Amino acid sequence: MNQQEKQKNIGIISKVAGPLIVAKNMGDVQMYDVVRVSDKRLIGEVIELRKDMASIQVYEETAGLGPGEPVYQTGEALSVELAPGLIEGIFDGIQRPLDTIYEGHGDRIPLGIDVPKLNRTKKWTFVPTAKLHSHVLGGDILGYVQETSVVKHQIMVPPTLTGEVEWLFEGEATITEAIAKIKVANGEVVEVPMLQRWPVRKSRPYNKKLAPHAPMITGQRVIDTLFPIAIGGIAAIPGPFGSGKTVVQHQLAKWADADIIVYIGCGERGNEMTDVLMEFPRLHDPKTGEFLMKRTVLIANTSNMPVAAREASIYTGITIAEYFRDMGYKVALMADSTSRWPEALREMSGRLEEMPGEEGYPAYLSSRLAEFYERAGFVKCLGSSDREGAISAIGAVSPPGGDTSEPVSQGTLRIVKVFWGLSATLAYRRHFPAIDWLKSYSLYSDTMNDYFDEHVKKGWSKQVQKAMELLQEESKLNEIVRLVGVDSLEFSDRLTLECARSIREDFLHQIAFHEIDTYTSVDKQFGMLQAILTWYQLSQEGLTEGASFAKLTSMAVLEKIGRMKYIPEAEFVKAHEDIMNELNTEYQNILKGDDLYA
Repeated sequence: MNQQEKQKNIGIISKVAGPLIVAKNMGDVQMYDVVRVSDKRLIGEVIELRKDMASIQVYEETAGLGPGEPVYQTGEALSVELAPGLIEGIFDGIQRPLDTIYEGHGDRIPLGIDVPKLNRTKKWTFVPTAKLHSHVLGGDILGYVQETSVVKHQIMVPPTLTGEVEWLFEGEATITEAIAKIKVANGEVVEVPMLQRWPVRKSRPYNKKLAPHAPMITGQRVIDTLFPIAIGGIAAIPGPFGSGKTVVQHQLAKWADADIIVYIGCGERGNEMTDVLMEFPRLHDPKTGEFLMKRTVLIANTSNMPVAAREASIYTGITIAEYFRDMGYKVALMADSTSRWPEALREMSGRLEEMPGEEGYPAYLSSRLAEFYERAGFVKCLGSSDREGAISAIGAVSPPGGDTSEPVSQGTLRIVKVFWGLSATLAYRRHFPAIDWLKSYSLYSDTMNDYFDEHVKKGWSKQVQKAMELLQEESKLNEIVRLVGVDSLEFSDRLTLECARSIREDFLHQIAFHEIDTYTSVDKQFGMLQAILTWYQLSQEGLTEGASFAKLTSMAVLEKIGRMKYIPEAEFVKAHEDIMNELNTEYQNILKGDDLYA
C-alpha cells in the first residue's frame, strides 16, 4: 500500500463527546466497522455515517483525545473469536481476556491494549471424527477437543464452507494451525483451523427453528412448579433494587438444566461481578461433580467501564452462546441487567442528536431488544446431521423505582414468554425468591405441565392449578380480613388461608444459601406440594365431618411438612412416605375423637 492509499484509510477526529467520536475523511468505512482511534489505538465501532463523516462509539476511556488526531480503519466488523479456550474464560464486553490482562498489566486495563482474545500458543489435542474424502456442509463436525473435563468442544466446518475433506490432522495443535483441508466446488483447497471469527451483530445460521417442548429444570420451586421455562425459552426478571434479581440469576446459572452457561454482567455493580468471579470457580456442579466454571463463560462489563461497551457485551455473549448451540449443546444465557444496555443506547442516541422516543430512549429500542432475544431458541443445527441445540435466554430488568410500565420493561415483555416479576414487598418480608405469584406468568405452562404429567408424576398439572387457585383465593380473603378481621371468616376459608400460608412459607420460600434447600428436584417438588394439598383436602373433608378446626390446624405432622424442604434428596422418598402415613393416621384419630389430640 503506497502513502496515498494509507492516508485514504486514515480519518481525522473532528469532535469528541464522551464515548462518541466524530471523524472526517471516512468515506470508505462501513456501518459497524471497527476502527482504532488516535495513536492510543482505542477500539471503536462506526454507528452512523453522513457523507465522509463517521460517528464512532469508543469502547474505552476517551479522556485526553482531541480534534485532529487520526482514526485508523480496519475494514472488519466487531467480531468474536470462537475456538477452544472459551470455557473457563473471563472476558470483558469486547472479548478481551481479563485474566490475561491482569497477569500482564495489573488491575487496570491499559488504554488501547491489543492482546489475543484467545490463547494462540496453547496446544489442544484434536481428535478427528470426520472421514477423509467425505462431503461436508457448513456446520458439520470435523472432530473434537476435550476442552475441560466436562465439555467436549466440537470443531465444526465454518458455516459458509462446503466441500470434500482432503486432509485431516490428528494430535496437538494451536487454534490457528490447520486441522483440515477442504476442497471446494471451484477446486480450491481451503485450510480450516480450529479458530473461527464471527461478527457479533449477525446471528449464526441454523437449519430450522423448532417449538420448545421440554422444561429447563432450575431446581427453584416457584419457577419449575408455577412458572416454568422451556429449553430454548426466553424469560425476563424485572424488579426494583434489592428485590433479588442477581441472586435469582446466580441460582439459575448454578442449577439450570444446561450444558453450557454464558453469564453476562452488563453494567452491573463491580462488587456483584466480583461475587460471581469469586464464587463460580469454587462452586461444585451437581450435574458433573466438577467445578461449575468447567462449563461456564463469564463476560464482565461493570458499571464503571465505558458505557458503549455494554451493548457490545450483550452481542458478544449471545454470539458465544450460538456457537455452543451449534455444537448441539443446551446453553443457558444470563444477562444481568439488560436495562443497563438500553441506558447506554439512550446516552449514545442523545449524543448523536437522534429524535428521542419515550422517556428519552431511542425509537429503535424495541427492535434492538427483539433482535437480541430472538437469537435464543431451540433449533436444528446447521449441517447434515440431526443434532439439536438450544439457547435459553434469561434477562434481568431493573426498572427505575420498580415501575414495569417504563419502556425497557414493556419492550421486553412484548417479546419474552416468561415473566418472573419480583416484588419489593416480598423482599422486605424476607421472602426469597421474591417472585410475585399474582403478577408473574409463563406462556409455556400448558405445554410444560403436559410434559410433567407424562414424565414426572401424573397429576402434576392438577396440583399446580389447585395451588394457584389457593394463592389467588388467599389474596381475596386477605382483603376481607383487613376490613373485618379473620374471625368473620368461615372455618373453610380460614383453612384456605392456612394452606396458602403453608404453600408460601413451606414451598415457595427457598433459601439460596442453604446447602439442601438451594436446589429441589421436580420429584421432591411434587411430593412437597402433594403433602400440603393432601392436608388441605383432608381438613376440608374433616370440617364437613364435624372435626375441630383447632385440631386440624395444629396437627403434629404439620411441622414435618413445613420442614420437608430440608430433607436431603436421597432420603426424601422414604421421608415423604412416612409423612403421608402419619398425616392419614393423625387425621383418622381426629375424626375418632382420640383424647391424644384433645
